[in-house]
Amino acid sequence: MFNSLTALSHTLLIGSLSYLAVVVLIRFSGKRTLSKWNAFDFIVTVAYGSILATTVLSLNTSLLQGLLGIAVLVALQFLLTWFSVRTPLIQQLVKGEPQLLLFEGEFLVDALKQERVTEGEIKAAIRAQGVTALAAVHAVVLETDGSFSVILSPTPGPDTAMADVQGYRRLAHRANALSS
Repeated sequence: MFNSLTALSHTLLIGSLSYLAVVVLIRFSGKRTLSKWNAFDFIVTVAYGSILATTVLSLNTSLLQGLLGIAVLVALQFLLTWFSVRTPLIQQLVKGEPQLLLFEGEFLVDALKQERVTEGEIKAAIRAQGVTALAAVHAVVLETDGSFSVILSPTPGPDTAMADVQGYRRLAHRANALSS
């Protein structure tokens, strides 16, 4: 039922030291390390937990091995984000594009299928914003981190935050042409 005192004391000591070391490493690497920016961030965050658990619970993995594993991931994540901010090609490879799923109250069926999102999920995101009428919604965007953005009114002008959303320019141009 209980492990030996040696195993329990190992877990207590290594767990405490690992926790402190991870806090220092994450703090040193910056806020971006644990963000929800893209799939790579998610994978690395899960890997942190896996390495930490192995370090704390396995008698075959030393504290130094576990900390080195986490430090390698932190360093690689730091380098990837550093390069992606400075190199458009890396940024394009690493991050996805936001996808328009609803425009002017109408579901974009092909986009929903492509992104494997149901109309019910979109309606739930709209309700979460306190909106009950689809017609009141200008757009719903599936962001690169998997969250939904609900835009209630269009933003006029060329500097719209919707400029990089897949499918938006074409539909906005068509809507403007129809209203003119």
